[in-house]
Amino acid sequence: MTPDRAAGLAETRRALADGEVTARALVERTLARIEAAQPTLNAFRIVRAEAALAEADAADRELAAGARRPLLGVPVAVKDDMDVAGEPTAFGCRGDFPPAAADGEAVRRLRTAGAVIVGKTNTCELGQWPFTEGPAFGETRNPWDTGHTPGGSSGGSAAAVAAGLVPAALGSDGAGSVRIPASWTHLIGIKPQRGRISTWPRGESFQGITVNGTLARSVADAALLLDAASGNHDRDPHRPPALTVADAVGRDPGRLRIALSLKPPFTAVPARLDGEIRVRVLELAERLAGLGHVVEEADPPYGQIGLTFVPRATAGIAEHVSEAPDPALLDPRTRGAARLGRLLGGAPLRAARRAEAVLHRRIGAFFGSYDVILAPTTAAPPPRIGALYGLRGLATDRAIIAACPYAWPWNVLGWPGVNVPAGFAGGLPVGAQLLGPAHSEPLLVSLAAQLEAELRWHERWPPRRTEAEADTPAG
Repeated sequence: MTPDRAAGLAETRRALADGEVTARALVERTLARIEAAQPTLNAFRIVRAEAALAEADAADRELAAGARRPLLGVPVAVKDDMDVAGEPTAFGCRGDFPPAAADGEAVRRLRTAGAVIVGKTNTCELGQWPFTEGPAFGETRNPWDTGHTPGGSSGGSAAAVAAGLVPAALGSDGAGSVRIPASWTHLIGIKPQRGRISTWPRGESFQGITVNGTLARSVADAALLLDAASGNHDRDPHRPPALTVADAVGRDPGRLRIALSLKPPFTAVPARLDGEIRVRVLELAERLAGLGHVVEEADPPYGQIGLTFVPRATAGIAEHVSEAPDPALLDPRTRGAARLGRLLGGAPLRAARRAEAVLHRRIGAFFGSYDVILAPTTAAPPPRIGALYGLRGLATDRAIIAACPYAWPWNVLGWPGVNVPAGFAGGLPVGAQLLGPAHSEPLLVSLAAQLEAELRWHERWPPRRTEAEADTPAG
């Protein structure tokens, strides 16, 4: 275990259990890494230094007494759309947000597993965009090249994990917000089945399209964090059958029928797949074929699925805006989306919700012919800092649809997807998605781990920066 980069969750858990390191020492190193990186990467909105050290001391007492829990003493981070007792949940917004009275259910379950919550990571305003920039906190930067965004909206979590500040982190995914930053920072990003990780105190986040998910450097670590955070509040409306996803790591997935889907779902804005990303995804398809799977080009019957996404997304934004302490401080694009959400929040929203069952049947039938879909995670590599943030409303929508047209349909469906690293385009990380039907996390994790054993992507780190380089962000 090196002091300047976090070891993985599984390795950290083993070292703690074997007495090779104390939780306090781990947390002290984590806090030192965060402090050193914050001026450059700006991954964290809140760092819980004093509270985390106290939690680490409590974990050390448990470990010394022989107690063992899945993540006892392991430092992790969570996105700043999740309630942590005693801390505000600003969700990327300006304003005077009150401290949360209690942990959200996902955070509560991490604590029950013994994890130490070292801080809350940056996210763009209400998680709307695939970049993590805003007047509330500044710009979060990509550890692979600080002139570029790590993506969004879970960009802070992705940057923190990719840079080795923490071994893993929770994010949330409403239109690819775990998978997109995972792809642009060379990470595993698991978007689980709706309800797998509770979003309570919201029974449904953004009308059910947003779920909580995990980011880590390896499949095993992402699955381990998923299992630790999974479970439901008594009042959750979505309660999928329990799974132990980590057990699928190392399990032979069998000979699968894989649909290679390069065509974006229909959108009103043209989207074209970057040539280098296309090559990287095709190379993954060849690897999968070499592992014995049957891979052929086929696109799911998405139809007009976008018509069901917009009412749910904008109605969710309107709900959050109505709760903001000072809506006048919000981005004009946010206020515009909220106005649209209020317009669509009646009959259009009800129609969009009803359409989900039809989509389940139609796209579910596609999985009668295929077990898994392989698709690009994004159509473009990570943009430069400021390239998207400085745009106006319609221009922002056009730019993000063109760059990220592939991820959001699985949010409408509520089904699992896993980003895996696909290599590099223009020297920057890009990813591919493994997409499955309802409750297919174990299959997707098994397949991702099989690829990881071949490609060893978790062994590659962002370049180390000299002290002089670290003083001034690239740009």
